Amino acid sequence: MTAAARFRGIVTALVVTGIAASAGAQAQAAGAPATAITAGMHDDGFAGAPVPAARGGAVITLAAAAQAPPPRSPRPRARPRSEPIPAARWDFRGERAQWSRAALRALRAHGAPLVAETPSDIATWCPGYARGDAVQRRAFWVGFLSALAKHESTWNPRAVGGNGLWYGLLQILPGTARGYGCMARSGAALTDGAANLSCAIRILAHTVPRDGVIARAEPRWSGVAADWGPMRSPAKRQEMATWLRGQDYCQRRSSPRPKPRRLRDTGPLHEGAAVLRQPL
Repeated sequence: MTAAARFRGIVTALVVTGIAASAGAQAQAAGAPATAITAGMHDDGFAGAPVPAARGGAVITLAAAAQAPPPRSPRPRARPRSEPIPAARWDFRGERAQWSRAALRALRAHGAPLVAETPSDIATWCPGYARGDAVQRRAFWVGFLSALAKHESTWNPRAVGGNGLWYGLLQILPGTARGYGCMARSGAALTDGAANLSCAIRILAHTVPRDGVIARAEPRWSGVAADWGPMRSPAKRQEMATWLRGQDYCQRRSSPRPKPRRLRDTGPLHEGAAVLRQPL
């Protein structure tokens, strides 16, 4: 018999006994003989032998307790692991952690279509991307944005170019930001580094899956190159790609079977000891 079943049986008996006591008191007050009610307990937790109704007493209301499960010892919840901050070209700046975390948050949210996409020219930029998991892919895009920001603003979040046309780390036109539904829609708002990165990721999450490439010139400038001028320069693309290919998150991953280790000769083995053999 389970502990839960025994618990329910005990509570049921208490409720029945309380009702019997109340009924007996009411019957004696009216001059009628008290009735007996079954309330004895067997090992199975149910009523057995009859017991006489008690004088007086109050009804014990434990219905809620009868329905409640037995107390448990809750296990502490494991804390979710924080995503590692990938290497980026703005790592020398004081805002490096803020910018990288903001980019990672955006990539997990509205940037998810960008992370899911495998551009046809990705091998040029990041050989390990195609077989990488979501964490590895997000790391690439953080690194990519940091490399692009070098050529757009030299990592100056308050940079304004084109005689007041483009703003922030990635030099975004406010009209373009509004067209893609960015939260930062004004020049002033786009000079916030985190907001600028979030907006850039929103744009990339549309153009890269749409065109299936990071950069292509024919029949028109496509992918990232559709909106960012440095991507139209072969020299700047090469400089960015060379840096990205050297990062850990762009390396091809493999999981080779670990080689068995030889046991040192420590004398005769006792009964039940295992010997690790080299494969033939």
